[in-house]
Amino acid sequence: MSKAYFVVRATVADAAKRKAFDKWYETEHLPDASKSFGVTRAWRFWSLTEPSLHQATYEFSDEASLDRAMKGDDLKRLVADFNRDWPDVTRTRETFVLAEEFAA
Repeated sequence: MSKAYFVVRATVADAAKRKAFDKWYETEHLPDASKSFGVTRAWRFWSLTEPSLHQATYEFSDEASLDRAMKGDDLKRLVADFNRDWPDVTRTRETFVLAEEFAA
């Protein structure tokens, strides 16, 4: 079974809000989402080419685990929390399945 991923890209257009957003994501949202989803691991990134772009990636052991998380109440709660705390931050959500892994 292939690993599966949930990717959330957020655009924090107001540069003055990025530090607070980063702290909230680090201390509240990422730990809550990771525990709620039961992920294997998670990462966060800030884009070097577009400073307003933040990405969070959650790794699931397989597609079935990802599917359960995407249909569960925890996702609805996490989205509502995000909307409450960051109403001006737009985001997209995508899901992926691992096609190939290569290590040199």
